[in-house]
Amino acid sequence: MVEDKERERRQKVGLFRYQVICPALDAGLSTKARGKVVREIAAREHTDPFGTTVRYSRDTLDRWIRRYNADGFEALVPATRQASVRTDAAVLDMAAALKRENPARTAAQVARILRASSGWSPSESTLLRHFHRLELIGPAAGDTAPVFGRFEAENPNDRWVGDALHGPKIGGRKSYLFAFLDDHSRLLTGYRFGFSEDAVRLGVALEPALAARGVPGSVYVDNGSAFVDAWLLRACAKLGVRLVHSMPHRPQGRGKIERFFRTVREQFLVEITDTTPEQLTEAGTDHRTALLELNRLFTGWVETQYHRQPHSETGQAPLDRWEAGWARLGRTPAMASAADLTEAFLWSEYRTVTKTATVSLHGNTYQVDGALVGRKVELVFSPFDMETIEVRYKDASHGQALPHNITRHVHPKARPEIPEPPAQPAATGIDYLRLTAQTHHEQIRRDHRIGYDALFADAADTDTAVTAADTEIPGQLSIDDLTSAATDICDERTHTGRPTSTERPEGSE
Repeated sequence: MVEDKERERRQKVGLFRYQVICPALDAGLSTKARGKVVREIAAREHTDPFGTTVRYSRDTLDRWIRRYNADGFEALVPATRQASVRTDAAVLDMAAALKRENPARTAAQVARILRASSGWSPSESTLLRHFHRLELIGPAAGDTAPVFGRFEAENPNDRWVGDALHGPKIGGRKSYLFAFLDDHSRLLTGYRFGFSEDAVRLGVALEPALAARGVPGSVYVDNGSAFVDAWLLRACAKLGVRLVHSMPHRPQGRGKIERFFRTVREQFLVEITDTTPEQLTEAGTDHRTALLELNRLFTGWVETQYHRQPHSETGQAPLDRWEAGWARLGRTPAMASAADLTEAFLWSEYRTVTKTATVSLHGNTYQVDGALVGRKVELVFSPFDMETIEVRYKDASHGQALPHNITRHVHPKARPEIPEPPAQPAATGIDYLRLTAQTHHEQIRRDHRIGYDALFADAADTDTAVTAADTEIPGQLSIDDLTSAATDICDERTHTGRPTSTERPEGSE
């Protein structure tokens, strides 16, 4: 029954193949025309006898055509599957013995030995499968995750590891902690909270570390924007520090700083609560003062708790291990001079001097030595002072660039930690609208026009009432005269029953 079904399946496959290549089997087709037909067949999708959509390459179709032309339809029918093992068991046993004899032998080497001794050898893939079945070699490459050994720097300052941690919100603003950890002692060499995760705040954390703890042999950081900034590369190059970036998506090697950050979250940040601007206002403080307080608290925790408590990995307090390492070496950390630190923390950019002996830097224009026209010079400056620029060419100083047109006083990346609030102008005490209203009132009184407020004034209030003489225009009827005339007209209409002379229409008799 199984053989019948297998035979039926192979027959269906053979018929399907014939159906596919049938348009190209016409004997009247030229070679060029047949090639065109085969390309069209290869470009189409076909549904095989089992409902699967397939597409065949030009090489496969040509192979079927050759088989059909040579041996007919039977050549298109798949061959019967061989269930028995084709490789002699004795040969495989000999191959396994050769592998056990010398485990360093590769499958290719075993195959060479078999061919030299018996004249024939299985393929290398067959030998590899056989060795894997017998567990004579380890798992194939990619079957298991790579194994990383534990690493620790041998001496203090051999290697610093740097990273940034997202901190609490201060007055609604997110804070960031830049930290550098000595790989040997786990001492925190440099640290600082700031409101931005940029190169400026990184420099503020790193410079005191270099001044207090010495210059490390290397600094290992990730690929964050602050750590790949050109400024950090220049600073490390000036101080002779090797800057190493971890590979993307491979955090191995930064485990110590990550473990320290976990300690910070569990022991320090757990005691810090986020604050809102309203809470700062109620407390009578501002963002700057609150940030200084956060850094003060963190410094106290680091120096009195973290540095003096035994580390879970080393069994020693970080500060004790740091000092013991230098005592063992019989020397002190290599310190950088003040001039070297100042030079390292300057920024630089390259510009080409124009024909007018000027250079442009972030919207500013500077006049430089005329001998540098057409040359690419290095502009060295502090990011917080864009008016003082030193010009260098081939590492030689060519003096200061003279400011010609200054529109920016600090570097675009050197944003202040907390923007200064806009200055509020002093109050003048002048109420413009009230002045215009007063002027209008004085104009009315000066022109002696009718004061309508007199109509509603309280006659009994002699102090505030306005007299008719003050509001009437000379030569005109007074308010009393108008009232008397109106009364007389009403009386006349009541007695006569017809309009008075003053009410008759124009033209009536």
